[in-house]
Amino acid sequence: MADEKKPNAISRYFRETVGELRKVSWPTRREALQLSLIVIVVMVVMAFYLSIVDGIGASLIKLVVSASS
Repeated sequence: MADEKKPNAISRYFRETVGELRKVSWPTRREALQLSLIVIVVMVVMAFYLSIVDGIGASLIKLVVSASS
């Protein structure tokens, strides 16, 4: 009888992971930069929007607290 050695789970995991990563359609450098720029712009816009909403909320809370005192 031949003594077949089964690959352990860790080595199989890494082998399959490398195989899957080879199938990935990676973006070009230009696409990656464009997508990164979009993310940064959206983050800045959302930060601005949320700061305005936070300011309005804080003002409303101050108004309610001062009216109830």
